[in-house]
Order: sequence, then C-alpha cells, then structure tokens
Amino acid sequence: MTLTQDKPLALLTRQDFPILNQEVHGKPLVYLDNAATSQKPTQMLDALRHYYECDNANVHRGVHSLSARATDAYEGARDKVQKFINAAHREEIVYTRNASEAINLVAYSWGWANLKQGDEIILTVMEHHSNFVPWQMIAQRTGAVIKHVRLTETGEFDFEHFQSLLGDRTRLVSVVHVSNTLGCINPVKAIAAEAHKWGAKVLIDGCQSTPHMQIDVQDLDCDWFVASGHKMCAPTGIGFLYGKLDLLNDMPPFFGGGEMIKDVFLDHSTYSGLPHKFEAGTPAIAEAIGLGAAVDYLTNIGMDKIHDYEEQLTRYLYEKIATVPDLTLYGPKPQADGSGRAALATFTIADLHANDLSTLLDHEGVAIRSGHHCTQPLHRILNANSTARASLYFYNTREEIDTFITSLIETIDFFKSVED
Repeated sequence: MTLTQDKPLALLTRQDFPILNQEVHGKPLVYLDNAATSQKPTQMLDALRHYYECDNANVHRGVHSLSARATDAYEGARDKVQKFINAAHREEIVYTRNASEAINLVAYSWGWANLKQGDEIILTVMEHHSNFVPWQMIAQRTGAVIKHVRLTETGEFDFEHFQSLLGDRTRLVSVVHVSNTLGCINPVKAIAAEAHKWGAKVLIDGCQSTPHMQIDVQDLDCDWFVASGHKMCAPTGIGFLYGKLDLLNDMPPFFGGGEMIKDVFLDHSTYSGLPHKFEAGTPAIAEAIGLGAAVDYLTNIGMDKIHDYEEQLTRYLYEKIATVPDLTLYGPKPQADGSGRAALATFTIADLHANDLSTLLDHEGVAIRSGHHCTQPLHRILNANSTARASLYFYNTREEIDTFITSLIETIDFFKSVED
C-alpha cells in the first residue's frame, strides 16, 4: 500500500481488500454496510495466518519459543491499541470479545459494586442496545434509576436537556460517541466535563468513532471507552475496554478462572494485576494479534487521512441522495464540506419497507443494512418501524455511491410500477 500518490484514498487501498473484488448476482459488489462490520485487509489476514502457521501456542504460561513469540505478539497488540487511542498506560487496555462485553464488564464490576437505590444513570435515546440492556439489568438489581437525554429537532444530542438531568444522584453517564443510526457526532468531551462536575463517571461507546477518526482518551477525559475490532478492519470476537488506571484497580474481576488469578487455594483465591484480572481463561490470541495488525494498518494510512476522505464521501453521498424522490433522511445534515456527521445515511422511502428495498438492491450488487440497527427505542421515537442505512469506509468510492443511487432510484421506480 503506497499512499504517496495523488489519488483518492480508496484507489490506494482497495487492492488490500480482496473480498471487494467479486460479483453478487452477476453485478460488481458495492459494499455499503460498514457500520455493521468492516472488511479485512490482507495485512491483517496475513497476521492471523502467521500466528496459526508459525506461533500457535497459549500465551503467558509457557517458556518454550512458540509460547514466547505468541505472548510477545499478543501483548504487543495491547501496546498498539494503547498508542492508537493515547491511553496513559498499557494496563488500561483490557481485551474483550466486543464492545458489548466491555460495557457488561463495567456494569457488573463497577456498577454492581457502586450503584444503589435511587442512584441515577444517564443514557441517551439514541444508544445501541449494547448500551441500554446492561444498564437496565443493573438498574433492576440495584434500584438505580435510568434517565434519557432526548434529541434536538435536527436529530442530535440535546446538551441543554442533558445538563438539566445532572444532579447530586447522578453516578454514571454512558453515551455513544457517534450514533450508528443518526450519524451525529456527540460532544463527548464536553459531556464528560459536565458529568465530572457532579462526580459522575463517564463511559463512551466508541464503536462508530474509533474506525473513522483520531481518538485521544486522555483528551476526552472519559473514565471508560469501548470499541469493537470487527468495525475497524480487525477480526470478529475481539474488542477492548479502556479504563482509567485507578478506576480499573478498584474494580473487582468480572469473570473467574485461569489466567486472571495470582494464587488459588481450596477456600479462596487472589487475583492478578491489571489488565489480566479481567481476562479469564485462554484469550482470543489470534484475534488480538489481528487487532494489532489492523491498528498498524489504520495507523499507516493515518486516521486524519481516513477522516478527511470520508468527509468528502459524505458530502458527495448527501448531494446524490438528495435527488432521490420520496426519501426521508434521519439525523443532522453534513456541513458544506461534508463534516459534522458520520459517513452514513439512514433513510426511509415512502410506502416501501426497508427490507424489501435492501433485498432488491442486493440483486444489483449493492449491500446496505435494513432494520432497526439495534436502536429500537430510537426508531419508536422516529416513528419508523425500520430504516435503510448506507454506511461508508475509506475503501469506498464515488463511483460506488453513483451505483447505489442509480440502483436505489431504479428500485423505487420498480415498486411504483408494480403498485400501478
């Protein structure tokens, strides 16, 4: 991958993603479902193959060469993640299966130990189910109360309403950085600052931000930050939790078993230090190594280049989608330069179900998402049973957007002709 040429970023990177070079139903694949999961570069796939072909062994426990090499690669990936999000200490990075597990870890470790009857948790109405359900379950067990920040008229985080919800009983604010449905970028640094004035902790769901922009957890001053690897060119089954060092040290283990222990006796056990006390059992070794390789890949491109290119794509997408008849868009519009929102468009077409729309587009080779995108409460507020979503990444092109828009208009015309 050479990035010195004066070419669009997609043309410099697409050759690294062999899956994109295929046909679906006899049409070239146009993959626009990146908010659900990203595709994987050969550099990351090579790292997985190298581990299994050359270094396959369990980590930490062996003194033989294979185990030592596997441990170096596994722990080296943790260092890469630390640097990628600018955590202060490598021990602040805890491997998890995904962001859902990371949130559950915080909920059941910190939440169960610290929340009590009448304490307040602040979420938003736009949260992914992964940031709703764990807190609902903890609230039921502890008697804590959940409050929800509403939307502005433009479909964004209502900061004034958020400030009105804060109070002496606020213990936690857990908020998505970028909405996977609305595409709005929430002011998480300001949110954290306001919450900390009341002594509340702050968790940021970074699943939709980490793959697309530079993240600096120290600058954000959040207490926890979570992300999933599969959305950022890494394998499925791996994610991470960032937590401030003192906070993680005070939290009890979530899972028990091997690896997270220091000494085990018949009647009690003592636990390892950070981060291993939260990583029970044989870990996802290959997946963690793959995450490290994905971080290397994204770093080599430059997150600033990815972000800038996606803003260009966003501007072009919104220019083109505005020409589609009977279409309703959700979330804020981008600024004139394409900034101010994520590179995705969530929409409905009058009298057409999103699943039907997605099915017909698939026959044109265009892959988009349809459904509620794990944001059912938000969809009820939007009065939409289901929406369609086209989401972009740095390997997408303007030509693919053109194909999507042409296929979308043709699909709408087809349904109208059937109705007539």
